[in-house]
Amino acid sequence: MWDLFCRVVDNFGDVGVCWRLAADLATRGQRVRLWCDDPSALAWMAPDGSPQVQVMPWPERLSHVEPGEVVIEAFACDPPADFVRAMAAAPRPPVWINLEYLSAESWVERCHGLPSPQSSGPGAGLTKWFFHPGFSSATGGLIREAGLLEAQGRFEREAWLRHLGVHLRQGERLVVLFCYANPALPQLVQLLADQPTTLALTPGHTQAQVHRMALPPGVRTLDLPFLSQHDFDRLLWSADLNLVRGEDSLVRALWAGRPFLWQLYPQDDDAHIVKAGAFLDRWLGTDTAGQAPWKADLRGLWQAWNPASRPQDPRPAGSRPLVLPDASSWTAGVQALRQDLLRQDDLTTQLMRFVACRGQVAGTGESSA
Repeated sequence: MWDLFCRVVDNFGDVGVCWRLAADLATRGQRVRLWCDDPSALAWMAPDGSPQVQVMPWPERLSHVEPGEVVIEAFACDPPADFVRAMAAAPRPPVWINLEYLSAESWVERCHGLPSPQSSGPGAGLTKWFFHPGFSSATGGLIREAGLLEAQGRFEREAWLRHLGVHLRQGERLVVLFCYANPALPQLVQLLADQPTTLALTPGHTQAQVHRMALPPGVRTLDLPFLSQHDFDRLLWSADLNLVRGEDSLVRALWAGRPFLWQLYPQDDDAHIVKAGAFLDRWLGTDTAGQAPWKADLRGLWQAWNPASRPQDPRPAGSRPLVLPDASSWTAGVQALRQDLLRQDDLTTQLMRFVACRGQVAGTGESSA
């Protein structure tokens, strides 16, 4: 049994990541209890559920529950103290893992897999382990279900778009827009007017923001409903350009292999600028002198799409004008990155191996020796 704890902060990315992990573990024969303080989004994210995953409410007291062999707290959410005490009192304490946020920053490789012995509090005597998703072989990898790329290869775009109610005109580009409130959006929409474009708008910030805008000629919109994770993946597979936000949709955009821009969650201290730069550097390289034009165009567009929280001149003197990168080069660049990531073991595989190496075979309670 795996116990997976999740708190929803102010968006649904946390529970989205946790559900994907729980469902992926279930397909590999594991039983999972997903403890969540607000599971309401799962009604549309995962309407069919999973027979191997129990979605449990997050009570303040869990003294009556026997912990599973593995306990994962997603994003340092701190399981209830009673539950942690039960972990410490167990004849064979569970493997306790803090599943961290996704980042391409260099410190992630140094911190991945490090122990954190608990010297005080309800978990005194236990060890918590840091597990970092990431983009290199020195990290925990990315969630990738078995058969994902094979399913994408069998995917019939036109039939699926008709099923969703999307009817593109001849020569029209499909752009998926999933963003936080973003002051760069009007400028980006103007760039998209270079050819006929349908903007497929996700609910929430995206639709509210675009509905207040005057659209340029050649750009029309389509309001999407809330989509299950299964359908959201297929939407990304269908698009000519994906504008995504947060952690879960970045990973799905990577697996889609289509041109994309990633908007990170804006932070007052501009930490999102550092994270965005680290990802770009890992993908495009740190030497910007003489780099391919599509990379220079993408870097400028990426930086504009992730503005600083404090007002500043968005285009310093002498910088390149904002343009959309060459579509074929952009696509090839994304697919090269995807191919590199496919060489690494996926997150669930690495997580199960990590648990087994620490004395538990997940789901059995047997020693790995």
